[in-house]
Amino acid sequence: MSEPEISWSGWGDPAKAAPLPEKITALLRDLLGVKPRETPPVALADIVPPAPRLTPAALAALADVAEVRTDAESRVRHTGGKSTPDLLAIRRGDTTHTPDAVVLPADHNAVVRVLELATAHRFAVVPFGGGTSVVGGLAPDASGFDGFVALDLRRLNRLLAVDPVSRTATFEPGVRGPRAEELLAGHGFTLGHFPQSFEWATIGGFAAARSSGQSSAGYGRFDELVVALTVATPTGTLTLGRAQKSAAGPDLRQLVLGSEGAFGVITSVTVRVRPVPEAKTYEGWTFPDFATGSAALRRIIQDGPVPTVLRLSDETETLVNLAQSGAIGDGGASGCLAIVGFEGEEREAAERRVRVREILAESGGTSVGTAPGEGWAHGRFAAPYLRDSLLDVGAFVETLETTTFWSAIPALYEAVRDALPGHVVMCHISHVYASSASLYFTIVTPAIDWDTAKPAVNAAIIGAGGSISHHHGVGTDHRAAFAEEIGPLGVEILRAVKERLDPAGILNPGVLVP
Repeated sequence: MSEPEISWSGWGDPAKAAPLPEKITALLRDLLGVKPRETPPVALADIVPPAPRLTPAALAALADVAEVRTDAESRVRHTGGKSTPDLLAIRRGDTTHTPDAVVLPADHNAVVRVLELATAHRFAVVPFGGGTSVVGGLAPDASGFDGFVALDLRRLNRLLAVDPVSRTATFEPGVRGPRAEELLAGHGFTLGHFPQSFEWATIGGFAAARSSGQSSAGYGRFDELVVALTVATPTGTLTLGRAQKSAAGPDLRQLVLGSEGAFGVITSVTVRVRPVPEAKTYEGWTFPDFATGSAALRRIIQDGPVPTVLRLSDETETLVNLAQSGAIGDGGASGCLAIVGFEGEEREAAERRVRVREILAESGGTSVGTAPGEGWAHGRFAAPYLRDSLLDVGAFVETLETTTFWSAIPALYEAVRDALPGHVVMCHISHVYASSASLYFTIVTPAIDWDTAKPAVNAAIIGAGGSISHHHGVGTDHRAAFAEEIGPLGVEILRAVKERLDPAGILNPGVLVP
């Protein structure tokens, strides 16, 4: 089944990209001083990558086991990921991280064979799912190799098995989010995993990046859904997971989840699934300030009942969202907007909704009806398109996220904002747990030296007790801060795992492992 290509120089489907309204462009110009970029983006046809460095022998050997593409367009479309620096680079025509070839295996054995060839011919391999990394996860350091290939897993796109008794499903890694839901719906199930990258990211990518979906309060993070994995490595195949819980030593699945293709290539994933919900209701609540709203979310997640969706925007993000959509209505709104969603069996979801509404009101919240919630649900995958539109008019827009214990959230929130003085910084609590929560920041500015600002923000996060990532991963952008977070011994452990599974270091060099 053929699926559309993701935009080579932006997000998602190019047909869904829309220019900013003139009033928004004028606001950016007048209030922030945003100016059009001096150099317009290059055209795809004008980007000419350097000649492939792979030897003829290596290319011939690859062609014996998989489809191989070396044309310029295929290579450019597999250049980097979707962070703002990635997009600005490719719009300049920068081919620093353009692969020498794109290799498309059809099954597990072909993946194994590609890794064997990479070891023998000294070229690096970058596993490629949806191409949605925003932390440099598709920008390897292949300087010590005779080139590198993008291992595109789109041909491994089958639902292999459904176990309705155990409520599990086994997928190949190249299945995109919407296709996974479509396949499961035929059996009456849903995965319930809806990250912002849902329309383009893949099952394998969800696992490799330890993804977290927007309905995580109800369905859990993706790593919590995974019960089994098959992984091809340069030194053999790992088959992990015999049941959901086991006391048979450390859980080796956790070595693969979040490993970002540095230890192996995931070739199958078995996940927990749930019945398709009978009811879905999303609504909006406002709070006078971020601290009051945060306390309300914490009370709900710690004491229950727990909604399926639970998120809170700070004052700045609420103001920007209202200006953009007008979803609250003529009465307007101030403070912070929370989105609360309920999914499940109709009666049970309704009962949860009644009790949660009581708690939110007791905690200082004011209901503003279903319009904000339904508006969020309708447009929840559209935000990256807005980022592209802002880039088009000359603004710099980037996101970052972290997680920490509830008690540390106020200090972490201020530390990140203090590290980005003079810029518009918006934030929302995107995922909540009994002991901690995730803060997701969006930065909008006319100009910024991100090469300097990003390490400063990373240092602020680590210094305030946060993790360098909650769901974006490590990639290359967070590698130095990740080393500080896990300490010298932790780094040695990761390197030892890398050395055992990938002794030639061919898999995603420079990514994750400090």
